[in-house]
Amino acid sequence: MAQQAPVLLFPDGAPGETRRLKEKEDLSGSKVAGCPVLRISDVSEPTLTFYPAPADNNSGATIIVNPGGGYNILAYNLEGTEICKRFNSHGVNCVLVKYRVPRREGLEKHQAPLQDLQRAIAYTRSHAKAWNIDPDRIGVMGFSAGAHLAAVASNNFNERTYPQVDGFDNVSLRPDFCVLIYPAYLDGENFSIAPELKVTGNTPPTFIVQTQDDHRLLNSSIFYYYALKEAKVPVSMNLYPTGGHGYGLRNTGDWVNEWPYRVMSWLREIKMVK
Repeated sequence: MAQQAPVLLFPDGAPGETRRLKEKEDLSGSKVAGCPVLRISDVSEPTLTFYPAPADNNSGATIIVNPGGGYNILAYNLEGTEICKRFNSHGVNCVLVKYRVPRREGLEKHQAPLQDLQRAIAYTRSHAKAWNIDPDRIGVMGFSAGAHLAAVASNNFNERTYPQVDGFDNVSLRPDFCVLIYPAYLDGENFSIAPELKVTGNTPPTFIVQTQDDHRLLNSSIFYYYALKEAKVPVSMNLYPTGGHGYGLRNTGDWVNEWPYRVMSWLREIKMVK
């Protein structure tokens, strides 16, 4: 379950970046389940890191993981490395995306990160043979703002948002499934969804985890679920009574902590995992 070396998504520089930021790592903030959260900021050189499942327990399915952090920082261990290692143990390959943060002035909050995620999808699918993964079983997972990013990518796959880098970009950008854990920013006004979410019948099957006491973001999940239902997109809504926000998969003592097992059951149900 050892990860490979990080890969620069844009070897000649990410689109629109005019200066190289010095990445910062911070472990001094509030803890979750008694453990520190690694908060990474000032990312100008986005990367992906491949976490292969064990050779004797490799389902062929792959999840591209997007940590949250309000598009300002990345909760890199809580919603990144720990997630990859857990799903590796279930036989699922993972790709961890370190997308650009904080928000770029003059751009939509998700504009630069979407370029990074789309490139990660293309790079992953193009390396399916080399990485021993199935190119038709590659999905996206996100947490909070990272879940918004995963949802945007799941509804805007017909057009590449960055200039072509190389031949790896000549593949489909559509995720085969989408997993959203306490998603942010999906809701609009009057039971509508955010305008960047152009839900259609081609939006991939989606799994949502939400708690009722995550009051500020509850409607983000509910409104998006309704939009998927209306478009007849297969969707699994998992609403728990307590748990709040930002728990990752750590044991906080809440029922919602079971969500990784529900994801695996759902992946088997939709035939992504045997």
